[in-house]
Parts: sequence; structure tokens; C-alpha cells
Amino acid sequence: MFTTYFTTAWRNLIRNKVYSVLNILGLAAGMAVALLIGLWVRDQTSYDKFLPGYQQAYQVRFRYSDNGAIRSTVHVCLPLAVALKNDIPEIEYSVPKFGPVASMFTVGNKRLNINGFLAGDEFLQLFRYPLLSGKAETALKDISSVVVTESTAIAVFGTRDVVGRVVDIYGEKCHVTAVMKDVPKNSTMQFGFLRPFSAFVAGGGWVKAAVTNWDDCFFDLFASLRPGINYDQVEPKMRMLVKKYSPDSWPAFQRQVTMQPMADWHLYTDFKDGYPSGGIIEYVRLFSIIGLLVLLIACINFMNLSTARSEKRAREVGIRKVIGSSRKGLIVQFLTEAAVIASVSAILALAIVQVILPGFNALIGTQISVPYGSPVFWLVFAGYILVTGLLAGSRPAFYLSSFQPVKVLKGVVTTGPSATRGRKALVVLQFTCSIALIIGTVVVYQQIEYARNRPRGYDSNRLLATAAISDYPVIKRELLATGMVTSMTRSTVTATYIASRNTIEEWPGRLPNEGLTLAYNAVADTDYFRTLGMPLVAGRNFTGNFGEDSLDVILNESAVRRMRLKQPLGQSIRWHVSNSPQRLRIVGVVKDILTDNPFSAPEPQLYVFQPDATFVFMFRLAPRVNTHVALSRLEPIFRKNNSDGSFNYQFMDDNYSTLFSLETLIGKLAAVFSALAIFISCLGLFGLAAYMAEQRTREIGIRKVLGASVSQLLLLLSKDFVLLVSVSYLIASPLAYILASRWLQGYDYRTSIGIGVFLLTGLGALLIAALTVGYQSVRAALMNPVTSLRAD
Repeated sequence: MFTTYFTTAWRNLIRNKVYSVLNILGLAAGMAVALLIGLWVRDQTSYDKFLPGYQQAYQVRFRYSDNGAIRSTVHVCLPLAVALKNDIPEIEYSVPKFGPVASMFTVGNKRLNINGFLAGDEFLQLFRYPLLSGKAETALKDISSVVVTESTAIAVFGTRDVVGRVVDIYGEKCHVTAVMKDVPKNSTMQFGFLRPFSAFVAGGGWVKAAVTNWDDCFFDLFASLRPGINYDQVEPKMRMLVKKYSPDSWPAFQRQVTMQPMADWHLYTDFKDGYPSGGIIEYVRLFSIIGLLVLLIACINFMNLSTARSEKRAREVGIRKVIGSSRKGLIVQFLTEAAVIASVSAILALAIVQVILPGFNALIGTQISVPYGSPVFWLVFAGYILVTGLLAGSRPAFYLSSFQPVKVLKGVVTTGPSATRGRKALVVLQFTCSIALIIGTVVVYQQIEYARNRPRGYDSNRLLATAAISDYPVIKRELLATGMVTSMTRSTVTATYIASRNTIEEWPGRLPNEGLTLAYNAVADTDYFRTLGMPLVAGRNFTGNFGEDSLDVILNESAVRRMRLKQPLGQSIRWHVSNSPQRLRIVGVVKDILTDNPFSAPEPQLYVFQPDATFVFMFRLAPRVNTHVALSRLEPIFRKNNSDGSFNYQFMDDNYSTLFSLETLIGKLAAVFSALAIFISCLGLFGLAAYMAEQRTREIGIRKVLGASVSQLLLLLSKDFVLLVSVSYLIASPLAYILASRWLQGYDYRTSIGIGVFLLTGLGALLIAALTVGYQSVRAALMNPVTSLRAD
């Protein structure tokens, strides 16, 4: 029986080539979009799950009160690592980490700058990255050891067999103790080497003091639970550890210890009231819905074309019923036809995905591939075909099988308003989804451009940054002497990054138990604000005299507002630095700048004069000098003065652009899928228009004989479709407005949704629909009436 069904389905497919091609192409495009989104969703949700035991791994966080607002941070203190293991036996490993840090690897004449981490000696036992050689238990025990990835080993030594080899890292002879496989792309932590955290501590200074200091929160801390233990069992025991061991440590902040599971690191990066609230997971859900909508649009094409051609199948249905076919058998027959088309479309969809995947990966910066070797993929793919076939074939199957044989064999088939109402509703649904997607894409683009064009508070044009090296006065003098550089400075971090937030213990007007943290940046000379183009709005700059400047502080406008200072100049604040409180005098106020989030309000920030805590050079190229020429002149100076002979730099414009990476990704994905959605909708409209023109061939011929003009016929054939698209627009606009407004609510600094977005989108949709239908309408209107009436 099923062989007969399949044979009949295949014959119908071959007999109606044009409509079969339209059905298959539309369904294939929809399935390709859904498949592509499915692969992207799979990639995003697979982060960090390649590691054995990832279910038991967590990152330790502090939840704290900041002037009544509950916040969460990954920066914790080192004594907590010991307290977790000592107080909570259910915790198997507790491992600190610092970084990423860039280190220069030198072997002979070869020098390479590699990014990596300083990690506790149990890091490779907690995170079981596969090792090619060496032992996880001992790899990070010795302070002179280094663990490298396979790529790092080959890049530095030319081979992966390097255990026992020696590499110079900033003058320190380090022995390679293990080689691990390269970290996969879908790993939250990306690194090329690991150094023991004990080597960091052995260097002395503030890090050594931080081992026992509950106030220095500059480190990452990870923990794993023993098998069979869940988070709810340990949460009550860890929550108040800070209060237990250091009750006098920032009591105003009421710090509590929490943990975030490894499976959530990539998906949940936003926190509200101290708890995970969103992140990339929101877009995973959004695009999952978009994928289903695009697939639904493609299925609607199939439904409409199949039901529109009901007259062609009516006699077949009548004969089958007369000779004994049941309605159930006819439903199975039509569903089999849909499954055959879905199968052919699925093969074509897979081919489409394979062709466009390289470009798709390049567009959004991923390494997605089709998992052909996975049995699970093929099982899911088979189910995908089955569900798509049932979804696409359901309405045609039940509609066609409902025909009464007496009526259809007499040539009486209902084609009036009641028969077409369902098709019209589906067309409206199609274009409603497509138009809403287009409006959403435009709003995403406007939001990105709105924030990108927002005043940054500093001038990033021709501003470069590079890692600080020794002999700053010498290299600054040489660079300025070239005429290629107009100004230069040195600071802790670049303008787009916040190194840390420091606690302010006291300020004028502080309320009882009020806590305050300010973003921190240290400068080394008086040229910082001039180099970045940051204007002072009150007071003065640093003088350059360390004895005087070390007791001064410059605040930004947001910090002044946060402290509620009416007259900030001359006021003093007290902060905690180097394990001791210190008073600072406010000598200046600068304009706010945008740092690590261009969509949020500017961070309250302080600037102090601490030359020993500065690690970045920033310099501005002369305005009328060719960039390539300038860099070629500057490179020898950096290489001569840099102990490793390197010259690595970044443009601050490029650095700033990375802050839009997530929104840019979402905008690109939305644009691609919106374009495909409208294409699929138009494909169905084209097929429907072609069929309707075919059905009205004789009517058109008669109207032409009676004197109808081409324009009148064009209006006659197009008006119904244009009306349907107009209705779709009226439904989609408020729907898109509500959804886009909700999305924008997630940003402190956001664009407004103007009426222009809706007008342009509506006109565009109407134009595309008119052109799609217009081709078939013009073709039918220009047909010779003799030809169209010949059959009569």
C-alpha cells in the first residue's frame, strides 16, 4: 500500500513540474534556515560541555549590596579558596585563576606573544582538558613549570613532543610539563598556556599579601563538587563564609558567596539582583522562534499552493472514493506526497546549508559544521523531515480528502470565498511574520548605530595602545621626536576596559552603612587626559610631582553625582589600597567616558597618579600623517627599546568596535533570516499568483475583448494580494513595536522607534509583493485573447 502511495506521490511530483519546483524550493529554503539556526543554537548551547564532569564545575562569585542595588561579580579574594575546601567537604577542588595574561615565549631567536592563565595546581584536575603528554596531577606543581597547548608547542618548538623542553618567559627558564589538545572554539576560557599560580605568588608584592587578604578581590575562583553532590546542598554552607572569617571586611557590602554552574557561563552573562537573568540565552530562544516561524512560512507556501490547485485533484479524489478509498486512506496518500516533497526538500536544504556554511561562519565568527558522523543528528534530521512533511501536508490532506465524490464528478468544486478564506489567512500570517522580522532587524541596526555614534567622552581617532615596556621617558621622547606622534601617556588599562573597582570607605555626605565602588585607573604622567582628548570640567590636572600627586584624585562626573557632591574640589575621600586605608584629595573632575559597555550609563570612575601600576602605553598619531608610514617609523623604536623585540599594537577604534560584537552578531543573523523569510513568502506569493492568473485566463480574455486595458487587468489581478500584504503590515507593525520595545528596555542607552521604520518597511513590503505578483499579472494581461479563448 505504501509503495502505491509513494509511486502516486512521485508521479504527481513529476506531472506538475513548475509547482513542484516552487514547493520544493520554498520548503528547502525554509528547512535550510531552520537547520542553520538549529546548528547555531546547538553550537551556543554546547559551550564547555565537551569537558568530562562539567556538570560539577562552578565559578565562585560574590553577591553584594551596592547602595541598595544587589550586584554580582566574578572577582573574589584568595582566602576564599582555602575556606571553601576546609569548611565544605562536599567541594572536591577549589582553584584560583588570574588572567588572561600575555607572555613572551622565547626559544633561541624565536619570540612569540601567547595569551594564557596563571592557575592553581589543581586546575587540570578540575577542568579535565585532554592531555597529549604529561600528567594533570603534577603539571602545575612546580613554580617553573608551564603547560602549553598543541598549537603553542608547534608554534614555539616546531613539534608537539616538547615535555621537558625549556622556554624563556620574560627571563625565567620554564620547563614544559604537559601538552594539551587545543582548546575548542566552544570553550568560554581560551588560552595557549598555563603557568602555576604559585609562581605568581612567589613573585611577592601585592599578590603575596592578597593570599590572606579578604579585601583584595581581583581573582577568579573555580570549584567542583564531589560526584553525587548538588549545589543546593552546599549553598547554605558557603553563603556567609566572608562574614565568618572576616566580619570587618566591607560590612556595608554584605558580601555573600554564590556559584554559577559551568553550563551557564556562556549563556547567562547578565545578572539582575545578584542572580542570572539573561545573556546569549535570550537570543538562542529568539532565533529558535525565528527558525520555527521561517519553517512555518515555508509550510504555508506548500499548503496554499496545494489547496489552490484543488480543482486539479478533485476528480482524482472523487474517483478514488467511488472505487472504495476511505477518507483516512486519502489523508495518508496526501501526507505521503507531502513527506516525499519534504524529503527532497531536506536533501536540497542540506546541500544549501553546506554551500553557505563557510560564508555564514565568516559572517558571524563561528566554526559551525554539519555533524554528518553523529547518529543523533541523522535521527533528529529524520524526525525533522517527518514533522515538516506532516505540518506542510496537514491542511491539504484534510481539505482535499473532504471533497464529496458526487459533486466533484459533476464538476462542482467550491472555489468561492469560503474556500479561499483559509489561503488568505495563511498569506497574511506569512507576511505578518516576515514584516515583523524586517522591522526588528531595522531596530537592531538602529540601536547599534545609535550607541556607536554616541559621544564617547574621548577621541579614539588615530589613538593606539600597546603594552608598556621599560624606559618610558626614553621611548616617549624618541616617539615625539619623530613627528609621527603628537602626544603619549601611560595608564593601567585602555579607555575601553575597567581593570578593577575599588571600595571607597568614606566621603562627604556618606550615609550609614552605605557602600560604594568606583572603577579604577592609574596614570603615570600629566598627558593622560590630553592624549585621550578628555576635557576637565572643573579643577586641575595632576602636576607630575609624585609626592604631591600620589595624594590627589580626579573623579569623573558620574562619580561626583554618585557621591552627591555639590562642591567636589578640595573634598577628601578615603579608599583601601595596598592593605591600608588612604585619604585622597579631589583636585579635578573630567567628563564621563564610555568604557566596557556603550549601551549603559557611564561608570563612576576615579583616576590616581600611580606610575608603578601602569601597564599600557597610549599614543596619538599626527593628524596628517599616513598611518602606514607612521607605524613603519615607530616600529624600530619599539623593537629597540622592548626587551623581547616586539611591537604589538591596537587601534582604539577597533577596540571600541569589539564592544558591539554581540549586537552586531544579532543584527547580522536577523538580517540574513529576515531576507530569507521574505524570499520564501514571495516565492509562495509568486506561485499563488501564477495559479490564480492561470485560473482566470478565460476571464481575462473576455475582459480584453470587451475593452479592458492592461492597467485595469493588472489592478484586477494584483489588488487582492496587495490588500493581503497591507493587512499583514497593519498586524505586524504593533506586534513588532511591542517586541522591539521590550528588547530595547534591556539597554540603559537606547534609541527610539520612529514611525519612519514602519513606513519604509511597509512600502518595501508592498513594493516587493507588487513586483512578485506583477510579473504574473502583466504576463496574463498581455496574453492574446484569441489564445486564451480558443478552448471556448
